[in-house]
Amino acid sequence: MNQPGQYMVRPGPEAFLPPAAAAMGNALPDPGQAHINGRIVPDEEAFQEAARMFLGGTVPTIFPGPLVLWAWNEKAKKKAKAIKFLYDTLKECAPQEAKPMLIPMPDYRPKYPKINPEVEINPNHPNLTIWHNKIDVCMFVGVHCHQANLSLKIIRGGTNCYTVAMCAQAGHEDACLSFRDASVEKIMHLAEWVKKLKGTVPFGALKNHVAGLEKNDRVGGVRS
Repeated sequence: MNQPGQYMVRPGPEAFLPPAAAAMGNALPDPGQAHINGRIVPDEEAFQEAARMFLGGTVPTIFPGPLVLWAWNEKAKKKAKAIKFLYDTLKECAPQEAKPMLIPMPDYRPKYPKINPEVEINPNHPNLTIWHNKIDVCMFVGVHCHQANLSLKIIRGGTNCYTVAMCAQAGHEDACLSFRDASVEKIMHLAEWVKKLKGTVPFGALKNHVAGLEKNDRVGGVRS
């Protein structure tokens, strides 16, 4: 339950320039903890919530970044295989009407004058890919922290997409849900939760969840 005055990190559109959640007082979780909408929670609660969000979305999408797309060491190779397993699990377990996607972010250079939002995400304009594909829930994994923070703020500011960040460091306050200390085991554990919840989350349930967050904001949260 959010305390009066606590800043909620939830899907937007919030503002042209949304505030950094850290500047609003939201702290990073300790090892064994995670974020949900700015609240610090046990890891296991976040795994279950992330699986529910993925299964409740209409276009659940994974955005792998260069830290897992390029085989620069053995750990990266193993994480890439785990992400592919998570994506395959999501395709298998999502409601029939859903359209799971895997869209890479291979590097951070601006793609001008245009990009193809069907096959790649431009981290400088991630909202374009989300709008084009009607993505309502996504996960960043293998994205450098500085670039993830920028992209997550752009998405929160201009879209209604629910964001999940699987961070190898201390997590991301600017995601709706964030894990820290990402590992092959954590990625696989999220896949296990997706399997466990198969058939229990109605298609499009994410829309009702976000509406509930908005109602909570109007009642007592900082955002309105």
